[in-house]
Amino acid sequence: MKIDYLIAGSGLSALVFAALMAKSGKKVLVLEAHEHPGGFGHTFELANKYRFNAQLHYVWDCGEGQTVNRILKRLNMDKEVTFEQYNPNGFDQMMMPGYLLDIPSDNNELIKRLAVLFPNDADNNKRFILEIQKVREGLRSLTFPINFMKLIKNFDEALCALKYLNSTLQDAFNKFKLPQEAQTLLALQWVDFLLPPDQLSFYAWVILFTGYQQGAFYPTKHFEHVINSLVKVIEDNEGKVLLNYEVTNFLVDKQTVTGVNAINRITHQNHEFIAETTICNIDPKKAARMIGINKFSLAVQKKLDYEYSPSNFMAYCVVKDIDLRNYDFGNWNRFYCGHRDLNEAFYQMYEKHDYSNPSFAITTPTLLTEHERDCPEDCQIVEFLTVANYNYFKNLKDNDKKAYRQKKQEILDHILDVVEKNYIPNFRKYIVFHITGTPTTNERFCWCPQGNSYGSNLTPQNMGIGRLTYKTSLNRFYFCNASSGYPGFAPTFWTGAMLYQRLSNDWFLP
Repeated sequence: MKIDYLIAGSGLSALVFAALMAKSGKKVLVLEAHEHPGGFGHTFELANKYRFNAQLHYVWDCGEGQTVNRILKRLNMDKEVTFEQYNPNGFDQMMMPGYLLDIPSDNNELIKRLAVLFPNDADNNKRFILEIQKVREGLRSLTFPINFMKLIKNFDEALCALKYLNSTLQDAFNKFKLPQEAQTLLALQWVDFLLPPDQLSFYAWVILFTGYQQGAFYPTKHFEHVINSLVKVIEDNEGKVLLNYEVTNFLVDKQTVTGVNAINRITHQNHEFIAETTICNIDPKKAARMIGINKFSLAVQKKLDYEYSPSNFMAYCVVKDIDLRNYDFGNWNRFYCGHRDLNEAFYQMYEKHDYSNPSFAITTPTLLTEHERDCPEDCQIVEFLTVANYNYFKNLKDNDKKAYRQKKQEILDHILDVVEKNYIPNFRKYIVFHITGTPTTNERFCWCPQGNSYGSNLTPQNMGIGRLTYKTSLNRFYFCNASSGYPGFAPTFWTGAMLYQRLSNDWFLP
């Protein structure tokens, strides 16, 4: 078949791009090395009855008129793919010794709650909360392609945002003299970035924090349904999604990419695919090495010289004979830190591999929707997430598999100790199934170099004007990936849709 767009990889941004192009009448072909589509959004089944999503937990920008909703409407999917909203009075519950803070959608309520916890610092905390809203509005005005009328209208907000171009979250905390405990509570979403405040881009934190304030969501029919629905749009419009096809090389004639070589991982047969345009959902740095870094312009080579984000440790658990709602779990997440200083907590885990006093996230997907449970009726799913060092786990797995397994169990035990002390007494006795994953698990099943969770590291230097874009300097070849756009559910939807708009000139997003 004639291929207008060949897409290497089936992460969310690639599927959104492919679905939009197929819907517009173009012939698309998606090649995916894994047995499941979706990248970090894929769902896997264990023990023939428990279903877990690889990495996605909750999402934002999915409400009526927001980015994800507009894209779904464009694909005629908005009635089929719907979302359940988290509790707006407290979608994230932050806990540290001596403190508990539910993050609400309403800013005035958040300011009041911080004032109760930190009465002597109420003014500074209020100024900080108001500042992040101003920065968010400024960032909206500076989003490419820039709407100059909107920029002029929000000029003060844009100037405010530009002041933080090279700032970390810690820089902003210091500027407003927030008390240490308030810093930790407000930054406890750190697991969504896998970076501590003294490394994390203030922009990245503002976008996510305010995005969730405007609505935190979970898919009504789980994430697998979102992925499968995008694949269905592609296939219903004469496109194809081929699984177990690993791209082994890009075909390049002078400065033009004409297609790819791929191997069928089941039959081990090699195939050549020729296309008018090739879209790269594979990690850009990995793809550039396959092609030859010298084939790219010096400007693109410089942007490709990013460091990867840290990776994570995941524990997927199934519990029975307990209703988590009786222990104050529901349609919200919980984040915990045993340290007063979140930076110190991160370094203890990431650099010293010491999880004796951990910080981690807890999510309960079976309490977020009543539709099509991912486990038997008498069970519930609990998932735990924290940071992990790829090099450390890679070395353990390669050289001492017993030590590798012991370290995984050790981390889980430290987390469960905290759960039993602070949330659910005797929690272990209710666990009927569990499995853990490390950075090497990510690398194996999600095909991400060094097990990275978010592509390029979300530091200020990677979030500014020098960030990699869709442009590759090669003809008929474009990046469409978290590192060339932005990571996360809504940002990858936006990344795929923006590339579609640029190549088709069919603009429907503001």
